[in-house]
Amino acid sequence: MNYSDTYLRTILTESKTIAAVGVSTNSIRPSYFVARYLNLKKYRVLPVNPVYEGQMLFGEEIYPTMAALPRDLTVDMVDVFRRPDQVLPVVEEAIEHLLPRGLKTIWMQIGVVNEEAAALAESAGLKVVMNRCPKIEHQRLFGELRMGGFNTGIISSKL
Repeated sequence: MNYSDTYLRTILTESKTIAAVGVSTNSIRPSYFVARYLNLKKYRVLPVNPVYEGQMLFGEEIYPTMAALPRDLTVDMVDVFRRPDQVLPVVEEAIEHLLPRGLKTIWMQIGVVNEEAAALAESAGLKVVMNRCPKIEHQRLFGELRMGGFNTGIISSKL
C-alpha cells in the first residue's frame, strides 16, 4: 500500500465529484469533517448513507445508495467510510452503477483495507487507495500541513 505522491496527487486533481459512502451528519465524526473539508476545497461531495436519507449535508441531498444517485451525475471517486468487511458490496455497487458514468477511483479511509474489493476494483480498471484519508493527503500534497508545522523538519520529536 505504498502510493506515490504523483499517484495520489493525480487522483485528487482529476476528481471533481466524490460519493462519500457512510458519511455521517454528526459533526464530530471523522467522516463528517473529511467530507466537509473536501467540500470546502470545491469538490462536490455526494453523501450516501441510508440512515440520513433525504436530509441535506453541505448543500447536497443524502442518498440511501449509490444506485439512487441521479443518473446525470458523473462520480469520479467513491470515498468509503465503512468497515473493511463491508467494502466489497460498496465496490460492487460502485462498479455496477457508477463505472458506466465515469468512475475512476475507489478510496478506502484510514483503517480500511480489503484486498478482495481492491482487486475487483482494479480488474474493472479503477484506481484504488486503501488505508489513507483524502483530507490528510490533500493537505500534505498541496501544502496545508506544512503551514501547520508538519513535515517542515523544524518541529521534531527526536532528541
